[in-house]
Amino acid sequence: MAVKRPRRQCAALPLAMREDGLWIVLLVTSRGTRRWVLPKGWVERGVPDAEQAAREAFEEAGIVGDIADRPIGRYRYDKRLRTGRCISCRVDVFAMWVSGRLDDWPEKGQREAAWFTPAEAAALVEEAGLADILRGLDGAPPLPAVRRTASPAQALPTAG
Repeated sequence: MAVKRPRRQCAALPLAMREDGLWIVLLVTSRGTRRWVLPKGWVERGVPDAEQAAREAFEEAGIVGDIADRPIGRYRYDKRLRTGRCISCRVDVFAMWVSGRLDDWPEKGQREAAWFTPAEAAALVEEAGLADILRGLDGAPPLPAVRRTASPAQALPTAG
Protein backbone atom coordinates (compact mmCIF):
# COMPACT_ATOMS: atom_id res chain seq x y z
CA MET A 1 0.00 0.00 0.00
CA ALA A 2 1.34 3.43 -0.95
CA VAL A 3 1.95 5.92 1.82
CA LYS A 4 0.43 9.33 1.10
CA ARG A 5 2.77 12.28 1.26
CA PRO A 6 1.83 14.91 3.83
CA ARG A 7 -0.06 17.95 2.56
CA ARG A 8 1.99 21.15 2.69
CA GLN A 9 1.15 24.25 4.66
CA CYS A 10 3.12 27.37 5.47
CA ALA A 11 2.93 29.39 8.67
CA ALA A 12 4.06 32.77 9.87
CA LEU A 13 5.79 32.96 13.24
CA PRO A 14 4.94 36.56 14.23
CA LEU A 15 7.68 38.15 16.36
CA ALA A 16 7.98 41.46 18.16
CA MET A 17 10.15 42.89 20.90
CA ARG A 18 8.65 44.26 24.09
CA GLU A 19 9.88 47.52 25.56
CA ASP A 20 11.98 45.53 28.05
CA GLY A 21 13.83 43.82 25.16
CA LEU A 22 12.09 40.44 25.50
CA TRP A 23 11.01 38.69 22.30
CA ILE A 24 7.34 37.72 22.09
CA VAL A 25 5.31 35.68 19.58
CA LEU A 26 1.72 36.05 18.45
CA LEU A 27 -0.54 33.01 18.50
CA VAL A 28 -4.09 32.80 17.17
CA THR A 29 -6.83 30.32 17.96
CA SER A 30 -8.02 27.87 15.35
CA ARG A 31 -11.59 28.46 14.24
CA GLY A 32 -12.81 24.93 14.89
CA THR A 33 -11.17 23.66 18.06
CA ARG A 34 -9.97 27.03 19.48
CA ARG A 35 -6.45 25.61 19.98
CA TRP A 36 -3.52 28.06 20.03
CA VAL A 37 -1.70 27.89 16.67
CA LEU A 38 0.39 29.97 14.29
CA PRO A 39 -1.35 31.71 11.39
CA LYS A 40 -1.04 29.14 8.60
CA GLY A 41 -2.66 27.84 5.46
CA TRP A 42 -2.33 25.61 2.43
CA VAL A 43 0.48 26.22 -0.04
CA GLU A 44 -0.97 27.82 -3.17
CA ARG A 45 0.41 27.13 -6.63
CA GLY A 46 2.36 30.07 -8.02
CA VAL A 47 2.64 31.86 -4.66
CA PRO A 48 6.04 31.80 -2.91
CA ASP A 49 5.76 30.06 0.47
CA ALA A 50 7.01 33.09 2.42
CA GLU A 51 4.47 35.33 0.70
CA GLN A 52 1.71 32.81 1.45
CA ALA A 53 2.72 32.72 5.13
CA ALA A 54 2.58 36.54 5.29
CA ARG A 55 -0.84 36.44 3.61
CA GLU A 56 -2.11 34.00 6.26
CA ALA A 57 -0.82 36.29 9.03
CA PHE A 58 -2.78 39.17 7.51
CA GLU A 59 -5.96 37.13 6.96
CA GLU A 60 -5.99 35.45 10.39
CA ALA A 61 -4.47 38.11 12.66
CA GLY A 62 -4.42 41.39 10.71
CA ILE A 63 -0.67 41.80 11.11
CA VAL A 64 1.87 43.17 8.66
CA GLY A 65 5.66 43.23 8.63
CA ASP A 66 8.74 41.61 7.13
CA ILE A 67 8.96 37.87 6.63
CA ALA A 68 11.96 35.58 6.23
CA ASP A 69 12.67 34.24 2.74
CA ARG A 70 13.43 30.77 4.12
CA PRO A 71 11.72 28.70 6.81
CA ILE A 72 13.31 28.62 10.26
CA GLY A 73 11.85 25.17 10.87
CA ARG A 74 9.08 22.74 10.07
CA TYR A 75 6.76 20.45 11.95
CA ARG A 76 4.12 17.83 11.23
CA TYR A 77 0.64 17.40 12.61
CA ASP A 78 -2.59 15.59 11.80
CA LYS A 79 -5.37 17.90 10.64
CA ARG A 80 -8.96 16.83 11.20
CA LEU A 81 -11.11 17.83 8.24
CA ARG A 82 -14.78 18.79 8.44
CA THR A 83 -15.61 15.30 7.20
CA GLY A 84 -13.93 13.85 10.30
CA ARG A 85 -11.08 12.36 8.25
CA CYS A 86 -7.50 13.17 9.34
CA ILE A 87 -4.68 14.05 6.99
CA SER A 88 -0.99 14.44 7.70
CA CYS A 89 0.39 17.96 7.18
CA ARG A 90 3.91 19.32 6.98
CA VAL A 91 4.17 22.98 7.96
CA ASP A 92 7.10 25.20 6.95
CA VAL A 93 7.49 28.04 9.48
CA PHE A 94 8.65 31.52 8.42
CA ALA A 95 9.74 34.10 10.99
CA MET A 96 7.82 37.37 10.60
CA TRP A 97 8.91 40.63 12.24
CA VAL A 98 5.62 42.40 12.95
CA SER A 99 5.50 46.14 12.31
CA GLY A 100 1.79 46.74 12.87
CA ARG A 101 -1.76 45.50 13.09
CA LEU A 102 -4.56 46.69 10.84
CA ASP A 103 -7.94 47.89 12.03
CA ASP A 104 -9.74 45.34 9.86
CA TRP A 105 -8.86 41.98 8.26
CA PRO A 106 -10.71 39.03 6.68
CA GLU A 107 -11.02 36.79 9.77
CA LYS A 108 -11.43 39.50 12.41
CA GLY A 109 -13.82 38.30 15.11
CA GLN A 110 -13.37 34.63 14.14
CA ARG A 111 -10.20 34.02 16.18
CA GLU A 112 -8.52 35.22 19.33
CA ALA A 113 -4.94 36.49 19.13
CA ALA A 114 -2.49 37.08 21.96
CA TRP A 115 1.22 37.75 22.52
CA PHE A 116 3.30 35.28 24.55
CA THR A 117 6.92 34.68 25.39
CA PRO A 118 8.32 31.78 23.35
CA ALA A 119 8.28 29.55 26.48
CA GLU A 120 4.63 30.43 27.22
CA ALA A 121 3.68 29.81 23.59
CA ALA A 122 5.49 26.45 23.58
CA ALA A 123 3.46 25.36 26.61
CA LEU A 124 0.17 26.37 24.92
CA VAL A 125 0.50 24.70 21.51
CA GLU A 126 -0.38 21.02 21.08
CA GLU A 127 2.02 20.16 18.26
CA ALA A 128 5.33 18.90 19.71
CA GLY A 129 7.34 20.01 16.67
CA LEU A 130 5.96 23.53 16.88
CA ALA A 131 6.68 23.64 20.62
CA ASP A 132 10.30 22.67 19.82
CA ILE A 133 10.59 25.55 17.33
CA LEU A 134 9.19 27.99 19.89
CA ARG A 135 11.54 26.76 22.62
CA GLY A 136 14.41 27.27 20.15
CA LEU A 137 13.65 31.01 20.19
CA ASP A 138 14.94 31.32 23.74
CA GLY A 139 17.07 34.44 23.63
CA ALA A 140 17.11 35.99 20.17
CA PRO A 141 15.25 34.59 17.16
CA PRO A 142 17.19 33.81 13.99
CA LEU A 143 17.69 36.72 11.61
CA PRO A 144 17.60 35.31 8.08
CA ALA A 145 17.18 37.49 4.99
CA VAL A 146 13.75 39.05 4.86
CA ARG A 147 11.33 40.18 2.21
CA ARG A 148 9.36 43.35 2.77
CA THR A 149 5.67 42.44 2.74
CA ALA A 150 3.96 45.61 3.91
CA SER A 151 4.59 48.98 5.40
CA PRO A 152 3.81 49.62 9.07
CA ALA A 153 0.08 50.17 9.62
CA GLN A 154 -0.13 51.30 13.22
CA ALA A 155 1.70 50.81 16.46
CA LEU A 156 1.70 47.35 17.97
CA PRO A 157 -0.46 46.82 21.03
CA THR A 158 1.42 46.71 24.31
CA ALA A 159 2.26 43.09 25.03
CA GLY A 160 2.15 41.95 28.61
